[in-house]
Amino acid sequence: MKWNSASITSDLPNKPVSLMRRVDAHNHFWQYDPVRDAWIDDSMQVIRRNFFPDDLAPLLEANGFEGCVAVQADQSDTETKFLLDLAASAPFVKGVVGWTDLRAPFVEDQLDKYRDQPLLKGFRHILQGELNRCGMLQPAFLNGIAALGKKGYTYDILIFPDQLPFAATLCGKFSNQAFIIDHGAKPYIRKGEMDQWKKDMQAFRKMDHVYCKVSGLATEADWTSWTPQQIRPYIDTLVETFGISRLVFGSDWPVSLLAGSYERTVSLVADCFSASEQEAVFSTNARQFYKL
Repeated sequence: MKWNSASITSDLPNKPVSLMRRVDAHNHFWQYDPVRDAWIDDSMQVIRRNFFPDDLAPLLEANGFEGCVAVQADQSDTETKFLLDLAASAPFVKGVVGWTDLRAPFVEDQLDKYRDQPLLKGFRHILQGELNRCGMLQPAFLNGIAALGKKGYTYDILIFPDQLPFAATLCGKFSNQAFIIDHGAKPYIRKGEMDQWKKDMQAFRKMDHVYCKVSGLATEADWTSWTPQQIRPYIDTLVETFGISRLVFGSDWPVSLLAGSYERTVSLVADCFSASEQEAVFSTNARQFYKL
């Protein structure tokens, strides 16, 4: 688990300065466990193995990225410590989005344990897997979100489209909390469904404290046959909703490998934006949101 590669922030030949400051705001690391990671089924053989910073470093370098944000994939405090330990030895990991039980009665005390961890930027709960689709609006969870605001942490919203109305209500209750929606709320691209997702997204249009990640979209399409033309309308909807200033690129590596290479994931998004827009989506916005 120790990261030994040379820093990727050294001069990269033939790469524009703007690209050198790129940030991949959403990736994962894990030491594969067949029990804990049972969600990685037989159709996902390509990611049924360990993924550490050493695996990501050359991909970041080849694509002009200066750093990344590591996001939790397991709901445990052990996961948060695991990511922080990796970040401490891999200088290109600029921030960590961890997990803690936001519904715990003493959640503020739990957050205080991390006061000396500047690389911990925020938290996430896997709301997409909750049986109670509106569980994010229960008093205990709301108390946890309030605690994040007091401590200055961000919150990543991981949901499916059916939860968008509940997420809009949640964000409306906390106008001073920094929220970011992961993967555009995972629209049903494979089914070609867009209308309801697009309509529900409009609720966030005037919520300046809510950002959105342009990430994980190819894995919501058919993994082997998707095209940029198929996904572009969904990205256009995110631009219409959040504008350029509240969109953040994330690769969702290594999950993204299910639908193609790291390079193809980057190109899918980069090709939708001008050079100045890329500076915002691939760099400035992530740095601002996560205080990198």
